[in-house]
Amino acid sequence: MTTASRTAFAAALLLAAGALPTSAAAATGDTTHVDGRLPSGATYLMDVPARWNGTVLLFSHGYTSGPANPAQDAPDDATKALLLKRGYALAGSSYATTGWAVTDAVPDQLATLTAFTDRFGTASRTIAWGRSYGGLVTTAIAERHPERIDGSLSLCGLVHGGVANWNNTLDPVFALKTLLAPDSGVPLVNIGSQSAADAAAGALSAVVDSAQTTAQGRARIALAAALHNIPVWNQPTQPRPAPADLDAQQANQYEAVKGLLKVAAFNRRQESEARAGGNMSWNTGVDYAKLLGASSVRKEVTELYEKAGLSLRADLATLDRAPRIGADPKAVAWMAATSSFTGELTKPQLSVHTVGDALVPVQTESALKRAVTAAGSASLLRQAYTDNAGHCTFSPAEQLAALRTLEDRLTEGRWERTDAASLNSRAAKADPTTPTRYVPYRPTPYLRPYDLAHPADGR
Repeated sequence: MTTASRTAFAAALLLAAGALPTSAAAATGDTTHVDGRLPSGATYLMDVPARWNGTVLLFSHGYTSGPANPAQDAPDDATKALLLKRGYALAGSSYATTGWAVTDAVPDQLATLTAFTDRFGTASRTIAWGRSYGGLVTTAIAERHPERIDGSLSLCGLVHGGVANWNNTLDPVFALKTLLAPDSGVPLVNIGSQSAADAAAGALSAVVDSAQTTAQGRARIALAAALHNIPVWNQPTQPRPAPADLDAQQANQYEAVKGLLKVAAFNRRQESEARAGGNMSWNTGVDYAKLLGASSVRKEVTELYEKAGLSLRADLATLDRAPRIGADPKAVAWMAATSSFTGELTKPQLSVHTVGDALVPVQTESALKRAVTAAGSASLLRQAYTDNAGHCTFSPAEQLAALRTLEDRLTEGRWERTDAASLNSRAAKADPTTPTRYVPYRPTPYLRPYDLAHPADGR
């Protein structure tokens, strides 16, 4: 499909939705800023410098719980200012709904791109990029609408897809409930409302707080963390623990487990289940001893159990005997169709992750590579890692280096200088005032992968 026909097709879709986008523009210094609204109700932002270099960056923002639902066209103000100074045009929308809104996010982002073209003309190059949940949206655009973009950049993205995400979120809470509160009645799936989710999160959090006061409880919390690959250093505010400092390592994981309970395990699950029409995750047939054996923090768990005088084998046997959770096949089918990936790339993608991410562990990159390799698209994918803790804690320098690396691939037709040293060199040139922390790194396997390139994943 030609650029002209794509634009006409997208405009026809907007008309069919009931109205054309509405917008208001203002010139600030050397930049034209546009605020607008799409027929879906989503809003959008566009910022175009007077000396536009011809490239537009379509930014997909992360998960928003609401009620606030702002549009974003860049990950942060500092990076935005650097991009505009270098001549990039920026665009991005809110999504028509909040939460797990991929069915709104993708068409809203494409409609924003059409509105940009209508107003400013056809870009010479279009790059889709996004952070966190926006990395999932970006990858969905890359797989399903490659004709609209030239390449894509995922930052700390949920590139393992929706089904894998919810399976991996189930495992740690299943372990916590089974080992610490087997008679509590806390619902882990099929959560009926946000108030029920709040109550479940509060109840299990109280159990975890109590367990943290004993050596046995701390070991079991570490086991649950290991099933999610929660790293022992996962926030920039935490001191990086020494390899032998088990207490500091576990204390850091405890904070991350509390965050998982508060944010994703119940409230976000409930919202996603409502969209999917039921529970979209399961642990039937899962061998938790095998999962622990593949975990990036297995050694820490083993040593904490020994220190507590607790039998790890007995606890794993308890998990094996516990009643398992089955999924609703229709909910799984919805999540797979909307939010899981085939691995079939036709345009280059660069995916970047911090090594110390507890919310979206770095092992998600292993899941992406697995899918892309199975689909025969491995030559189009490159992955890079920064040595920092936290979710999406990239510096402006690191983000600009990733963008320039992808642009070089688009210009040269091949990947060049994607090693850590080259990325750090680009980062230092792009912004010498902020950190450059790219490192050689290879994540361990993702513990519960699910993608559309491996049909057996659903069994």
